[in-house]
Amino acid sequence: MSYSKQNKTGVELNRLYEEDSPVHDWYRFVLSYPPHLVRNYLVDFGLNKSHTVLDPFSGTGTTLVECKKLGINSIGIEANQIAHLASKVKTNWSINEDKLLELSKTIAEEAEHILQNYNAEYKTLTEDQGKLIINNSISQIPLHKTLVLLEIIMKYKDNELTDHLLISLAKQIVFSYSNLKFGPEVGVSRVKKTDADVVGLWFEQIKTMVRDIKQFKGMSAVKSEVILGDARNINTLIQNESVDAIITSPPYPNEKDYSRTTRLESVILGFIKDKSDLRRNKERLLRSNTRNVYVSDNDEIWIENNILVRDLSREIENKRIELGKTSGFEKYYHRVVELYFGGIAKHLESMKPILRPGARLAYVVGDQASYFRIHIKTGEIIADIASTLGYKVDRIDLFRTRLSTVTKDNLREEVVILTWMG
Repeated sequence: MSYSKQNKTGVELNRLYEEDSPVHDWYRFVLSYPPHLVRNYLVDFGLNKSHTVLDPFSGTGTTLVECKKLGINSIGIEANQIAHLASKVKTNWSINEDKLLELSKTIAEEAEHILQNYNAEYKTLTEDQGKLIINNSISQIPLHKTLVLLEIIMKYKDNELTDHLLISLAKQIVFSYSNLKFGPEVGVSRVKKTDADVVGLWFEQIKTMVRDIKQFKGMSAVKSEVILGDARNINTLIQNESVDAIITSPPYPNEKDYSRTTRLESVILGFIKDKSDLRRNKERLLRSNTRNVYVSDNDEIWIENNILVRDLSREIENKRIELGKTSGFEKYYHRVVELYFGGIAKHLESMKPILRPGARLAYVVGDQASYFRIHIKTGEIIADIASTLGYKVDRIDLFRTRLSTVTKDNLREEVVILTWMG
């Protein structure tokens, strides 16, 4: 296999979209790729209104929003329910924004009235729900106020507007009401928020959303479909030969449990009620860490003949033995690598029927060193897997470097560029 490693392509970004849109602030993961990177490859691939772009790991919709702003039809696949909701909301600009503002004002006023006159025991999560979140994720009073507001939102449930009301609440739960902090992994801040203006902050978020929708109202007819599903079985979700390009960023192989990033709001809003719900949610995800590996998993069969993955897995396991590491998680490190790249291979194979001949693909991925400081060259391995499956590897662009929290080395984040010839 031959491919070139380059710095970012010298494509001029469309000056009309130099500034990242506030639409992206409705709800987003802490770790995500920037909108300008999407625009770069939309231009690089020569995409226009006649094309359809797929993001099979759509997260909170960065690729889909940028496509919509440029008038390009898009489809997203997302396995995480709260992220799926965020993508749906962020690409739905056809709602009646004045009605949204009016309904939100009614809900806010009723919530404030109830909270000011509340004389019963504070609302809280069920015992099962409490076991699913990190201890002290949210203090008692902000949680109580959030649950009161949520109850009123659901009382005024509206088929057109409820998703927008909920995703605004989800964002504020994490960034305004909770005690969470985000670094290499989600954790709890030492300084706790004992109270918060829950209703006021939520209503301000609604007003921001309304302003954004008015700004982009003219693009509301551009098609953006978001499907809750598993990217490893994409051929069962999308029509054959319907996709012209892929711009996406799958999870990276490391010990970050991506489901924890959205766990608090997922539990409060009722997407995850108990451990069985959590497992069902995780089972749709690409296996990228030891916390979502299950005995029944077998994605490694898709890369059993890949030398790069086999050697990497063996190196990690040998290092574990050498270091005398015996914890359950550490014993699974080598298996995560096999399942991760096996899942990528399964995903790439499942996409073949849905891609039009000549389709261009961009995968934003990052090298890792989480497993006993052994360097995982993610982009290089994905390029190798893609090549064996019949994709043409055009190049690997350097997106940026980041400092490893483990080795303190600079690790590459890259964009693997492929072509499906059909």
